Amino acid sequence: MNHLSSLDMELAQELGDFTEDSLDVVFTPKECRTLQPSLPEEGVELEPHVRDCVQTYVREWLIVNRKNQGNPETCGFRKAGSRRDFHRTLQKQTFESETAECTELGTQTAPHSLPVLGAVSGKGPLTACDFDLRSLQPDPRLENLLQHVSSEDYERRNEEARRANRPAELFALYPPVDEEDAVEIRPVPECPKEHLGNRILVKVLTLKFEIEIEPLFASIALYDVKERKKISENFHCDLNSDQFRGFLRAHTPSVAASSQARSAVFSVTFPSPDIYLVIKIEKVLQQGEIGECAEPYLVLKESDGGKSKDKVEKLKLQAESFCQRLGKYRMPFAWAPISLNSFFNVSSLERELSDVEAVGGRGSLGERRTLSQSRRLSERALSLEDSGSTFKTTSMTINNFFKQEGDRLSDEDLFKFLADYKRSSSLQRRVKSIPGLLKLELSSAPDMLGCCLTPEMLPVRPFSETRTRPHKEILEFPIREVYAPHTVYRNLLYVYPQRLNFANKLASARNITIKIQFMCGEDPSSAMPVIFGKSSGPEFLQEVYTAITYHNKSPDFYEEVKIKLPAKLTANHHLLFTFYHISCQQKQGASVETLLGYSWLPILLNERLQTGSYCLPVALEKLPANYSLHSAEKVPLQNPPIKWAEGHKGVFNIEVQAVSSVHTQDNHLERFFTLCHSLESQVTFPLRVLDQKISEGALEHELKLSIICLNSSRLEPLVLFLHLVLDKLFQLSVQSMVIAGQTANFSQFAFESVVAIANSLHNSKDLSKDHQGRNCLLASYVHYVFRLPELHRDPHKPGSSPALPDPRYHTYGRTAATSVSSKLLQSRVMSNSNPDLAGAHSTADEEVKSIMSSKIADRSCNRMSYYITGNNDAQGSSAAPRPTSKKHFHEELALQMVVSTGMVRETVFKYAWFFFELLVKSMAQYMHNVDKRDSLRRTRFSDRFKDDITTIVNVVTSEIAALLVKPQKENEQAEKINISLAFFLYDLLSLMDRGFVFNLIRHYCNQLSAKLSNLPTLISMRLEFLRVLCSHEQYLNLNLFFMSADTAPVSPCPSISSQNSSSGSSLQDQKIAGMFDLTPEYRQQHFLTGLLFTELAAALDAEGEGISRVQRKAVSAIHSLLSNHDLDPRCAKPEVKVKVAALYLPLVGIILDALPQLYDFTAVDARGGKSRSSGSYEEQDGESAIHQSVALAIAGNHFSLKSSGPLPSSLPYKQCSLLSADTTRNLMTCFLWIVKNAEQSLIQRWIADLPSMQLNRILDLLFICVSCFEYKGKQSSDKVSTQVLQKSRDVKARLEEALLRGEGARGEMMRRCRTPGNDRFPGLSENLRWKKDQTHWRQANDKLDKTKAELDQEALISGNLATEANLIILDMQENIIQASSALDWKDSLLGGVLRVLVNSLSCDQSTTYLTHCFATLRALIARYGDLLFEEELEQCADLCQRVLQHCSSSMDVTRSQACATLYLVMRFSFGAVSNFARVKMQVTMSLASLVGKAADFNEEHLRRSLRTILAYAEEDTAMQTTLFPIQVEELLRNLNSILYDTVKMKEFQEDPEMLMDLMYRIAKSYQTSPDLRLTWLQNMAEKHTKRKCYTEAAMCLVHAAALVAEYLGMLEDHSYLPVGSVSFQNISSNVLEESAVSDDTLSPDADGVCSGRYFTESGLVGLLEQAAELFSTGGLYETVNEVYKLVIPILEAHRDFRKLTSTHSKLQKAFDSIISKGHKRMFGTYFRVGFYGSKFGDLDEQEFVYKEPAITKLPEISHRLEGFYGQCFGAEFVEVIKDSTPVDKSKLDPNKAYIQITFVEPYFDEYEMKDRVTYFEKNFNLRRFMYTTPFTLEGRPRGELQEQYQRNTVLTTTHAFPYIKTRIAVVQKEEFVLTPIEVAIEDMKKKTLQLAVAINQEPPDAKMLQMVLQGSVGATVNQGPLEVAQVFLAEIPADPKLYRHHNKLRLCFKEFITRCGEAVEKNKRLIGADQREYQQELKKNHSRLKESLRPMLERKIPELYKPLVRVDSHKRDSFQRSSFRKCDTQLSQGS
Repeated sequence: MNHLSSLDMELAQELGDFTEDSLDVVFTPKECRTLQPSLPEEGVELEPHVRDCVQTYVREWLIVNRKNQGNPETCGFRKAGSRRDFHRTLQKQTFESETAECTELGTQTAPHSLPVLGAVSGKGPLTACDFDLRSLQPDPRLENLLQHVSSEDYERRNEEARRANRPAELFALYPPVDEEDAVEIRPVPECPKEHLGNRILVKVLTLKFEIEIEPLFASIALYDVKERKKISENFHCDLNSDQFRGFLRAHTPSVAASSQARSAVFSVTFPSPDIYLVIKIEKVLQQGEIGECAEPYLVLKESDGGKSKDKVEKLKLQAESFCQRLGKYRMPFAWAPISLNSFFNVSSLERELSDVEAVGGRGSLGERRTLSQSRRLSERALSLEDSGSTFKTTSMTINNFFKQEGDRLSDEDLFKFLADYKRSSSLQRRVKSIPGLLKLELSSAPDMLGCCLTPEMLPVRPFSETRTRPHKEILEFPIREVYAPHTVYRNLLYVYPQRLNFANKLASARNITIKIQFMCGEDPSSAMPVIFGKSSGPEFLQEVYTAITYHNKSPDFYEEVKIKLPAKLTANHHLLFTFYHISCQQKQGASVETLLGYSWLPILLNERLQTGSYCLPVALEKLPANYSLHSAEKVPLQNPPIKWAEGHKGVFNIEVQAVSSVHTQDNHLERFFTLCHSLESQVTFPLRVLDQKISEGALEHELKLSIICLNSSRLEPLVLFLHLVLDKLFQLSVQSMVIAGQTANFSQFAFESVVAIANSLHNSKDLSKDHQGRNCLLASYVHYVFRLPELHRDPHKPGSSPALPDPRYHTYGRTAATSVSSKLLQSRVMSNSNPDLAGAHSTADEEVKSIMSSKIADRSCNRMSYYITGNNDAQGSSAAPRPTSKKHFHEELALQMVVSTGMVRETVFKYAWFFFELLVKSMAQYMHNVDKRDSLRRTRFSDRFKDDITTIVNVVTSEIAALLVKPQKENEQAEKINISLAFFLYDLLSLMDRGFVFNLIRHYCNQLSAKLSNLPTLISMRLEFLRVLCSHEQYLNLNLFFMSADTAPVSPCPSISSQNSSSGSSLQDQKIAGMFDLTPEYRQQHFLTGLLFTELAAALDAEGEGISRVQRKAVSAIHSLLSNHDLDPRCAKPEVKVKVAALYLPLVGIILDALPQLYDFTAVDARGGKSRSSGSYEEQDGESAIHQSVALAIAGNHFSLKSSGPLPSSLPYKQCSLLSADTTRNLMTCFLWIVKNAEQSLIQRWIADLPSMQLNRILDLLFICVSCFEYKGKQSSDKVSTQVLQKSRDVKARLEEALLRGEGARGEMMRRCRTPGNDRFPGLSENLRWKKDQTHWRQANDKLDKTKAELDQEALISGNLATEANLIILDMQENIIQASSALDWKDSLLGGVLRVLVNSLSCDQSTTYLTHCFATLRALIARYGDLLFEEELEQCADLCQRVLQHCSSSMDVTRSQACATLYLVMRFSFGAVSNFARVKMQVTMSLASLVGKAADFNEEHLRRSLRTILAYAEEDTAMQTTLFPIQVEELLRNLNSILYDTVKMKEFQEDPEMLMDLMYRIAKSYQTSPDLRLTWLQNMAEKHTKRKCYTEAAMCLVHAAALVAEYLGMLEDHSYLPVGSVSFQNISSNVLEESAVSDDTLSPDADGVCSGRYFTESGLVGLLEQAAELFSTGGLYETVNEVYKLVIPILEAHRDFRKLTSTHSKLQKAFDSIISKGHKRMFGTYFRVGFYGSKFGDLDEQEFVYKEPAITKLPEISHRLEGFYGQCFGAEFVEVIKDSTPVDKSKLDPNKAYIQITFVEPYFDEYEMKDRVTYFEKNFNLRRFMYTTPFTLEGRPRGELQEQYQRNTVLTTTHAFPYIKTRIAVVQKEEFVLTPIEVAIEDMKKKTLQLAVAINQEPPDAKMLQMVLQGSVGATVNQGPLEVAQVFLAEIPADPKLYRHHNKLRLCFKEFITRCGEAVEKNKRLIGADQREYQQELKKNHSRLKESLRPMLERKIPELYKPLVRVDSHKRDSFQRSSFRKCDTQLSQGS
């Protein structure tokens, strides 16, 4: 590296130099909640175990920090602070779309009147206008537009303007990417801390009864009814007045402040609706049952006054005397339950619980739950910051207390009461209630609560001394295990006396109390003051008395005695219980207490704390000496014997519970700790462990056993003491012990035990894991707690002699033949610079030392390491004693990992992360301790250690490969191991020799490639691996990013131009081109980046299942890397960024190669509406109605159309899988970043040498980029794209599903996310409110709860992103223009640039960007005007349209820029051709199409712009001499007249039919101007598509195509082209109106006419294809065929086989649809609408046929029209005429508007029916419609059968449906009347037809058939067939004219009866058993009908059958048949 320039050295230094290490070992003090840490009492020598525990709880955390990674300054943007304020540095970008929104809101309310169409009808397009342009005021002009400047100056000025005020960091604007792939975020584990559940603050405000006569005492606790468990300790408080306290003064020696608390903090880990707060109230003992004592409270009221007042006073005096006498005894009084159901708000709770259950999973509610989950749960549930906090502050008031029942005081009884209470909210009648008042306030306790005491009475920070009443924290007894290691010293004992049975005892025992004491000896004075006091008394007591139940010999107790256990317990400590009888009556001389007996409980049994339930005997006399050494049950016989109650039976039930972080209460742990301590300290043998004695010889064996058994201990105690257990095991693994003269080595056992513990912790369902599958407890242990084991200096037992290793233990490990001596010899021969030997060696002696310390010696002896002491036999070392060769933990651990076998080995690699992190932390500490950080990396660690590391990495790699190849897809496991390995190497890069680590990485990559065949998996694994490594804080230095200085000239080198002139330029050029490719040299030099790029390229190239996920990963990896560089303050300097960008140049090449795979945003935009009108999604769907595919059709050079969008470059692309929108966007961002930050001159040099094909690719890429970064508006600024949203919703769904299945890791992850670096699923974290912008799905759902400020901020940032991205694209285009100016602008390069510019103009852009974009455009026009107007016609047309669009902008800035640009376009085109007819034509067409399409189009702004252009023309002195100003004025006049049409259209916006009529007329008025007519037809198509009238839209395009065909026919005569509009007749008979009429036709060659893109063969094909698509959407598949009949010959002529393939496949689809949909197809429904009334203007008395969507009902259209015209004229003036009779105008109210609506059906003559066979044919090309009006001659509409006439009205329209509009005027009306018998014939035909249809239906439909049958043969059918027959067929008519009708009706009936018979038969086959009866009924009815009809049907009219000519009988038969046949054909047609 010596050859680096000084600048590069500086840069390298700045990015963190190589030599210094990036790992720091830091001791951070533990956060302590209390003012003083909780410690054992002073002045006692602690047992080793207690000492260790306490030390573990108070010592500092030891954390290994990464210098540049952890600190927030470097990852500034990734963290909260800077990102939060970052938006303040941005400028607000203005977007027209947003300003427009604001103005629109106010304008839509006023009702509108209906405009009259008359004005437009006669107007041609170019008549003078009603308003003159000159009357307007022009906008300000750009000052130097008309001055002549050299193009260089102009461009330079543009560039300076563009470069000013640009944000430095592109990625700061980019919404952070979905963190799903962010594997490199290593979650920082949560700091181990004391477990607190949901904290509830309970304040007792009032407690009073109706009378106040005595002091009362309350105790409050929580109970869980469902679990039948008390879940908190008691909180004692009283609200007695000073007067009542005075009663007790004699019994309270002192009152501690802590005992005066009236508020408590309860903690609930598992909230549930079954939790009750129970308040128990006691009073001072007095004579009488509880009931008697409560009586006054029930009957007296203090408020009553009078007598009761006296009684109260008397009671008070009585109470005072009792208090003085019996003040220290209590009696039960009352209690009250409070349900916390409402406080815990159950609904939210159930959700929380189900989450946790899912993760906890065992037993009813998931038996156990991890602490951190529950903690997190609680924080989620209880966090008050949360806006909708679940727990509100609640006031609870209780007015009734339940009286305590003397015989039902136990907890069991309480749970029964509570269960009853829960069911019915009141206890059974017999429990008396006492009226009273208790007020509590419940709220969620804040984290910081001033003046609070812990359960041990320690003050919690912050603690204010001033406050008198503290809050007390109440200890929780969770219902299930809580898995959180102990972190504070806590040592409490709870004693619960339960029952005493003295039933058979002497009479004296009635009012029984128990005095409870904690004794440290047997002397009465040795009672210890360790019992916690109750309210208003001392803090600690020596004794406590239980409450007394009056006259009860076997009382229940509910007392809780809380004791602070001494840290050092001895055999003398015990609990002493003394039983007394208390006499309530005052007898002369008798004492209050009478002793009844004693019992006791030793605290220790076998040196272990005794807890659990006991039933103790009671001794009736004084206890003998040394009683406390035995348990009460097993006292040895005494002399004299002890007198026992009930003959030594247990009569006293008691329960003892400990809450201790010192006593493990688990045999296995107890045993392990005891044995460990016996090794560390001097103990006497035999050693007592629990109930077993162990001799010194057996110690080693026992210890090994206890190590092995550790894993059998219960999970909870193991977790509680996890930190200590692991510390001990690690100590054992490096410390060799000499026991009884033998060296014992426990390292293998200890290691295996650690592995087993890791395994069981990971496998436990109840313990949480983070998203990388790491067990949270272990993770936080390694991160905070683990430190190198301290070796005890003297492990030898006093009598043992130091010994050498005992060969017995050499059972495992590597064998090595060489001995120390031979090693020594070798070392002498070695040179002194041997890097493995530290320091220079002077003597053999030192040499030996150095060898020893560098561990060579102990490697030689069989790889086992011991404390080697005493003399060593190495040669030359006889004199001085040797230092012991010390075992290093990291070496031991690595060794154990390598030599492990079997299951152990499997587990080690399964949870490799844990061992890796241990290795790294121990290596860091080792370096810190030995201070090797300055030494060369190569010599820091021994060679054997490096070998071990290599072995481990290889083994893990092959393990990963093995898992991936397994059939049962263990991919997830493999991924986790893979990531742990990556993190391990990542850490090694900071510790070891980097070359060594790089080799490991190379091995890894090669090994995986060799073993895996599945490409996506392989790439995915390597990607995640590399992604982690690349996130290294020294990544840039590791990649030698500054080395690019050699390969390419960058700033400090000579300037490019000077080099260019030199002769070596070609070589230089190759070098530059190489910089943009991934070359082998590059990979060598930039190792990690090279690997990453190789993976990216491979991922983009690959195909196969799941590859898109891999591609996403690859892109996301690069994206996050660049994002980190961009936001890293170390890279903030531009010169650093240039270097960094140079490192990434090959990415540009990779992206260009992947061009065809990029997601095509342009296509999406075409769908989603490029035009900004898009008001709603519905509209957007149709936006592409014309544009896109036509544009496509035309973009290609003739027919080589690519499907992916208008990318003209016809490069040979290979087919690859397409990338998703997200992935593409991320990749584009990377591309833009490189282009933005790379050396611009370098980019220009590179572009200058590129072949035009590559240049076109770059332009294509820029084109997609523009659409990709389009601003999406404020509402959706958070949806980076709909796909992202969808994806993240899926992610969310997957997540939730996983949670419900209870996958530990993910489940835990849902609750983690608390650390800033940990944003993997930030939405789930509760305190990341501001980070919403980092998660997408969260946003979609949270849009509601975002503040306006947040939305504005997001919009601000995304607006800046859109602007910056587009400016970078603009810079790049300028680079292309600059670089290639030297070239001839061949190969449509200009077109490419223009395409990109036009595309960017069509997106929603900020004014900032538009200003620069127009400036660039003007520069282009000035420079390449001639080329532009001759070659790039299409682009020119597009350009005109976009510029015009911006001329109508509401933003003044944009408008003035656009006007100037448009004026220049005109001016230069005039200069180029001196007649700018072409541009005139294009501008006119653009305006016409703009007017038609854009809904938000503003003609006033545009008129202002036209005026401004006129002003330019007048001020332009240079052009005054030419015709130019006159031509401009003429053009502007035309444009103005088009605008006039627009105003009209605006007025009809709400009335779609009227609007289409107007557009139709405008289009018609352009009959002589084909280009404009075409444009208007397209506008109509656009409008139709928006309204979902696809058929009409298609017809508009067919007309347009016919128009094009006419003109093409004039230009060129090709046989394959359609012959004008005649060829289109099969599609629609209306098309003939497009035929060009000779006299008024312009010749198509006239300049500017028919020059549009559509007047070409490809344009024609494009229009027709689009039409076919729309027909297909509209369901007219037959027409699709007709359209393609015109297209196919053209395609065949062009030999475009690809197109032909797709065409035929579309045809196949169409025909398939015809077959499959059959009768299910729906065509339009038609209505006749007549308008009457002068209000309608020129619509008055007009009739139209309206085409409505299929199945529109009459009320629907009626409602729509009535509603619309009601709005126009006022609802009261509009009336709908309900019937279809002719309207008599004279009878109508002249002030009203009448609408008559009638349903009409298509009508065909008999002859037409022959041709119209199919359903489609009967619904297409319709011009005649019929409706029927029933009437009678008397004038009523309905009458009897014989008088019912019917009028059929047939309407004929001007054009056939479907047409280019949905209503067509009626031109002719015919009527004919049917006589009653004809009506009957029609009816019967209809009925018969219905039957036939029902019979022949396939598949048969029984319901339908039965319905028709019921109507035909049902007995009760009124006016049914039978009645018809009786009316018309009963007798032969008198009038011969009716003979024929009579006969016809008779034949109809015959046919009808036959059909009925068939139907009945068919029904029989279709029905089930349940319908048999129904079938019989039908059959009977049918027979009856047949019989009734027979006489009438058989009677023929003889006259009709007189043969005129003799006919054979069979012919007559045939005659009859043919008449049936006619009927048949009708039937079949109908069917």
